[in-house]
Amino acid sequence: MALLTDPERQRYKRHLLLSEIGEEGQQKIKDSSVLVVGAGGLGCPVIQYLTAAGIGRLGIMDDARIDMANLQRQVFYSFNDIGKQKAIVASLKMRKINPLAEILMYNLRLTADNALEMISGFDVIVDCTDNQPSRYLISDACALSGKPMVHGAIHKYQGQVSVFNYNDGPGYRCLHPEDPQNVADSTPAEEGIFSVIPGITGLMQASEVIKIITGAGTPLSGKLMVYNAFDNEFRYFGITRNPDNFDFSILKARFTQTHRK
Repeated sequence: MALLTDPERQRYKRHLLLSEIGEEGQQKIKDSSVLVVGAGGLGCPVIQYLTAAGIGRLGIMDDARIDMANLQRQVFYSFNDIGKQKAIVASLKMRKINPLAEILMYNLRLTADNALEMISGFDVIVDCTDNQPSRYLISDACALSGKPMVHGAIHKYQGQVSVFNYNDGPGYRCLHPEDPQNVADSTPAEEGIFSVIPGITGLMQASEVIKIITGAGTPLSGKLMVYNAFDNEFRYFGITRNPDNFDFSILKARFTQTHRK
């Protein structure tokens, strides 16, 4: 990537003033690439803030369409967007927010057939999905590709965030070792969701991405942060790394057996 231009220095001035980020950190942001899987409740704030922060190449991946029920929490979609593809609408809006960034649109679902190729092309992967099978697929593909995964999940009034596969830290399977085929799963659409929780959680995910890229601050590697808006409480849980989850032969076999059924 080229060095920061004068318009970029003006746009990102507030980052440049931070001693922990500065011009070197903003250059790292510009030189970075991030894939956001899911452009829904979590994806909206992640995509907006990473675009505004100047991520050099941002991929937006989702195959869903916008419906009326999304508008309660997926805040950059409007009534006029109902029926349109999320990835397309999100990409067009982000190109207007920051024409200095390269926005890539992937109007498709992440699957076992495309996951490794997609994930290997980006520096950081952000999990903004709403179901366990997708999270296991992203986690396993990230582990195989050696890519950090910024995880977020929401449930009613609660949001959680962690960073996996980062600097020899634990992975998603270290937190949830169960086979996804045996996990009872539900989505926010089935149980309800407090409207601001995706926004709060997604902003925390965006913060973790920027910390990973710039080296500023301490990412949530080895820790699961849980926020409960109902009681306004933060709790932190330690996660221990299981080396078996990073054995390449085990990973390869598991990817084939679990995700290619």
